[in-house]
Amino acid sequence: MNKIVAISANTSWYLYNFRCNTIKELVNRGYEVIAISPKDDYSIMLESIGAKYIPIDIDQGGTNPFLDLKTLWTFKSIFSFNRIDVVLNFTPKNNIYATLAAAMCGVKSINNVAGLGVLFINENLTSKIARFLYKLSQKYASKIFFQNEEDRSLFLDNKMARREITDRLPGSGADLSRFTITPAEDDGCVRFLLIARMLYDKGIGHYVEAARELKQKYGESVEFRLLGFLDVSNPSAVSKSEMQAWVDEGIVNYLGVSDKVEEEIAQVDCMVLPSFYREGVPKSLLESGAMGKPIVTTDNVGCRETVDDGINGFLCEPRSTSSLVEALDKLISMTHQERLTMGEASRRKIETEFDEKIVIQKYLDAIEEVMK
Repeated sequence: MNKIVAISANTSWYLYNFRCNTIKELVNRGYEVIAISPKDDYSIMLESIGAKYIPIDIDQGGTNPFLDLKTLWTFKSIFSFNRIDVVLNFTPKNNIYATLAAAMCGVKSINNVAGLGVLFINENLTSKIARFLYKLSQKYASKIFFQNEEDRSLFLDNKMARREITDRLPGSGADLSRFTITPAEDDGCVRFLLIARMLYDKGIGHYVEAARELKQKYGESVEFRLLGFLDVSNPSAVSKSEMQAWVDEGIVNYLGVSDKVEEEIAQVDCMVLPSFYREGVPKSLLESGAMGKPIVTTDNVGCRETVDDGINGFLCEPRSTSSLVEALDKLISMTHQERLTMGEASRRKIETEFDEKIVIQKYLDAIEEVMK
């Protein structure tokens, strides 16, 4: 009888865009795969790659205990009814509630802590409750993957996990066959792109301020693009009206969202992420590095892992527009060939350290290990 592996996250969009190849490989290996996530446009696509899809309600950013208890109970019902052997959890509430539900049903949990966001920065009641719930739930996990060493240390120092069940992953990896070296055109315009949810914590404000300053200096020979979900449910979200004001001012071009990010990355000279959020390892930086783009990002948890400063890009100080301007100006001042050479170093770094196949193999090994 086939072993049944569940995979859960707080959006179907996440599972399809970030874990598509993991699901495909599990199916290829003979596992029955059940995807558990809130219903959205990508839910049906999960079935097209071989998973059975089961919807669940998750109040992503909410703090209503009754809604969270309902989520916990739904997970428990799904695990029991479908006789699941092991669940792979992604995103915070799934790490917490699916793990607790799995423990009640004798199901093994393999969790992925992909950045801790503001959880360990803020000292408000919500953060304290979240930290308590993490501590409560993770003692029932069979395996916990972290995307950077700082996050693993935080969990260990706060006694939120046993060292022997923790391991490090190179982010969620990059699909090196999908994301291939694609040089930008040498047409006299240097184009920058930032891909992320449009949150101020991701450094969107600093990017816009830097763009304003550099547009005044260089005019039409520089362009600043943004791609990602706008007006999301988050206290740090950029509103539609704010974005429209920046576009009207001629500082940035907002591209909306895309399922084919490689087409947008291909057109630009450099990827930028001035985040001061506690990132895992940002997927946009891995994918753009795989496509041979220089990277400008902050010397910040999760981001710094993607850049060898001065070799495949530049690190700037978190929360510093002037430091960001300085880094971007260096890229603008380079020749087209110098930028391409820097981008080739990005590709080599991603091939060596961040190949998605490394990540998928770690999951396959972990599943076998916890089901012994």
